[in-house]
Amino acid sequence: MDGSRPLFSDMPEDGDVGTGRIYVLRSKSDHPTIKEHRNVIHKIGVTGGDIKKRLVNAKLDPTFLMAEVEIVATYELSNIHRARLENLIHTFFEPARLNLTITDRFGNSIVPREWFLVPLYAIDDAIAKIRSHEIVKYRYNPATASLELSPSAT
Repeated sequence: MDGSRPLFSDMPEDGDVGTGRIYVLRSKSDHPTIKEHRNVIHKIGVTGGDIKKRLVNAKLDPTFLMAEVEIVATYELSNIHRARLENLIHTFFEPARLNLTITDRFGNSIVPREWFLVPLYAIDDAIAKIRSHEIVKYRYNPATASLELSPSAT
């Protein structure tokens, strides 16, 4: 599976400026919590660089939970401010942020901020809502692992 999905259209259009991609990663960590919930623990990030190059030393980096990771989805971006989009996604999934402390290779305790207990289908749904500009009407409910209309949107 390629996993690559465009954010705002199925095909790039003339004049579009590629600005990066959203990536979704899954950890291969042996940490008990991660092993138990591996299928719903995802790192969601946005980058303008090469994702695979960034992952070369994942097992040495607390950002990647000191373990190898696999890319489970990517969404190509055009004409998007990456930092603002990443902030929007992280804020949206805040109720499901993974609360875990990892010890880095120097013995320092690190709390990774870009990992969430969210199934891939909910991430796909959120990206669809961002694309349709409807995300502001929704919130993520970790109890049901789904997007639902915000009370203020009804």
